Amino acid sequence: MVEGSYTCGTSAVPLLGMTIGEMVDSIAAKYPDTDAVVSMHQNIRWTYKEFLEQVDTVARALMGLGVEKGNRVGIWAMNYAEWVVVQFATSKIGAIMVNINPAYRTYELEYVLKQAEIQTLIVQGRFKTSDYVGMFYEACPEVYECKPGKIASEKFPFLKHAIFLGDIPYNGMFTWGDFLKKSEEISVDELKERGEGLTFDDPINIQYTSGTTGFPKGVVLTHHNVLNNGYIIGEGMGFSDKDRLCIPVPFYHCFGMVLSNLACVTHGSTMVLPAPTFDAEEVLKTVEKEHCTALHGVPTMFIAELAHPNFAKYDLRSLRTGIMAGSPCPIEVMKEVNTRMNMSEIVIVYGQTETAPGVTMTTTKDPLDRRVTTVGRAFPHTELKIIDPNTGKIVPTGAIGEICARGYCVMKCYYNNPAATHATLDKDRWNHTGDLGTMDDEGYFKIVGRLKDMVIRGGENIYPREIEEFLHHHEKISDVYITGVPDVKYGEELCAWVKLKPGVTMTEQEVKDYCKGKIARYKIPRYVLFVQEFPITISGKIQKFKMREESIKVLGLEEAAHIQTA
Repeated sequence: MVEGSYTCGTSAVPLLGMTIGEMVDSIAAKYPDTDAVVSMHQNIRWTYKEFLEQVDTVARALMGLGVEKGNRVGIWAMNYAEWVVVQFATSKIGAIMVNINPAYRTYELEYVLKQAEIQTLIVQGRFKTSDYVGMFYEACPEVYECKPGKIASEKFPFLKHAIFLGDIPYNGMFTWGDFLKKSEEISVDELKERGEGLTFDDPINIQYTSGTTGFPKGVVLTHHNVLNNGYIIGEGMGFSDKDRLCIPVPFYHCFGMVLSNLACVTHGSTMVLPAPTFDAEEVLKTVEKEHCTALHGVPTMFIAELAHPNFAKYDLRSLRTGIMAGSPCPIEVMKEVNTRMNMSEIVIVYGQTETAPGVTMTTTKDPLDRRVTTVGRAFPHTELKIIDPNTGKIVPTGAIGEICARGYCVMKCYYNNPAATHATLDKDRWNHTGDLGTMDDEGYFKIVGRLKDMVIRGGENIYPREIEEFLHHHEKISDVYITGVPDVKYGEELCAWVKLKPGVTMTEQEVKDYCKGKIARYKIPRYVLFVQEFPITISGKIQKFKMREESIKVLGLEEAAHIQTA
């Protein structure tokens, strides 16, 4: 038999054949007095019994608003305890929660509201320089003249309700308190009846990921996708009701929502929220104060924690495990986390939003060398293969090819985007990741690059085409291309190659100022190079790999380009 790069993760533990609502009910019954959610910045501490009460109240309140199975409920907020409640409440009634990145601005908010056909939007208050309510009014000014629950917008015909995550009575929006009162209109039996009408193959989540059209694609995920992915992750870290996970990664991302929240809830573990957004010292402080046994983060977070001037003063001896994921993990950083942060059982997870997200994982029992130089082996119940992208044939062990995944974890589709769905999921339900990798004789995977030119900056997936299309609106720009360049801190940064129209001048700062407030901060190019031409093939196709190579030379980034990653 020919040896090839195909594997299937095996396990004696079966998949969970239940809805998320059924799961959270059973966990709350089993661990009623165990801490479920501890939000340090909100001074909230809920046991699983109290957490379930919050979930059921919000579920009934949504039903009181008229939210039906399959309706889209958007949440535009940072890491607050209410975010977790909404996550479980929407799944209990079969509504589809749409995760909206808090870094989004009006341009991106409008796109998501339209594309996902959002009917109910939950919005947080101002944070630092971000005025979320103001941006919502800018996107949909009609709301200002409407009564709560009576939104009528020509631009957003599906939008009916807006809920403010607080008690300020904004025009056209329910306060959180008034929204919760809607729960009184729905009985416990009605909520139970709704839950009994759901199946685990129902879609309950849309997460946006970068798309080949230049705009984000809405990944549709089911109970079965995310519940089992979270459960398997928790099993991989050896979670139990005694574990307390510090979660500085954002909930809107699959890392926070699935690898963190669902890994905890499926095991009766505690979700500990250190701050609304990442703050290195708040993480260190929280781990010590709450005796956290686990910590999640992208490499840049761990780098910031290790480098913090007060790092040595915090007691991290309670830590045991956690996950580093989201972007390539520098080998030396993994070694430091193992030793200086006492995380001897930290693991790496690889995947993408389309696969719920994890498909490979190192284990707590893997040798250190495997845990710092590979992304592990196939998840249980998950098939993986590496193919030649030109022929579709499985490549020999050790050869480079495109990673494909199949199994319970693979998304249902891209919302309202059949062309993109067919381009990613083939007729045999293999999800083509676009990532290049290798598999060795023991089934361990390494990521070596990407077929697509997506840039991963500090765990954020960025598709250059979206930024290129945005910059094309500038009156001085004739043509523009975005490429990723290596960066010591974030793994990758954005570099814009800009060709100006004849007779005009422009500065790097002008390009950045044009982007500010209109697109998310992490999408604003770090570097801008003004050029007369772009490297192209004979057939006229842009050669982004050559742009990257030239950018590294011009910007003096050779040292960053040589950092080893798993």
